[in-house]
Amino acid sequence: MAGHSQFKNIMFRKGAQDKKRAKVFSRISREITIAVKTGGGPDPSANPRLRLAIQNGRAENMPKDNIERAIKKAAGNEADNMDEMRYEGYGPGGVAIIVETLTDNKNRSAAAVRSYFAKNGGAMAETGAVSFMFDHVCEIVYPLSAGSADDVLEAAIEAGADDVVTDNERHVIYCDFEATSDVTTALTTALGDPTSANIIWKPQNLTAINADKGETLLKLIATLEDDEDVQNVFANFDIPDDVMAKLTAA
Repeated sequence: MAGHSQFKNIMFRKGAQDKKRAKVFSRISREITIAVKTGGGPDPSANPRLRLAIQNGRAENMPKDNIERAIKKAAGNEADNMDEMRYEGYGPGGVAIIVETLTDNKNRSAAAVRSYFAKNGGAMAETGAVSFMFDHVCEIVYPLSAGSADDVLEAAIEAGADDVVTDNERHVIYCDFEATSDVTTALTTALGDPTSANIIWKPQNLTAINADKGETLLKLIATLEDDEDVQNVFANFDIPDDVMAKLTAA
């Protein structure tokens, strides 16, 4: 029985990983679609947003065929018309949350997001109610092998970036949202292709919450991220590492 239970556990974990992988690929495919339709067409060299989406797809080991299929589908007007929507609200403990969606049905998306907040100790807010607590920036990530902290800092300054954070695992470079194309192009020339480059909402300050509130908050975020229409979820919470380890233990 022990062996059987272990096998079932492994299969459950594999199923969860496959589901997460499929969700990531779906998110990137949608981003490619919207990039082609609104960002300047199917040519990555002339479409910075598409270039970022392709780059992130490669970073997630998304098959080349999947990427090309998504581009052709969008270029041929075969993809569904998608609307970009942003929802804002508060989670347990007063944590500010921003939810970005790409959807073919705005009413469905809004109703679903509202219900997730309501069922998990949160509440929706008006657009702009929490986004002022965040900075809209591009987050560009490089492996440590890209260079020393000083070399990466120098390259980032030359490229026009605003900030660089280097830790034991990676270099993270931030630039203004509007400067994304120029900065990523300059960094790629200086340092090579980054691991990822994403437009994010970076919290200006963090809200500390305890284990009880943290558990409900993480459930809310997981529920939001599981929705097919949801592209990204950003929140300004601060949970101690030891508490986070317990809450995310599987």
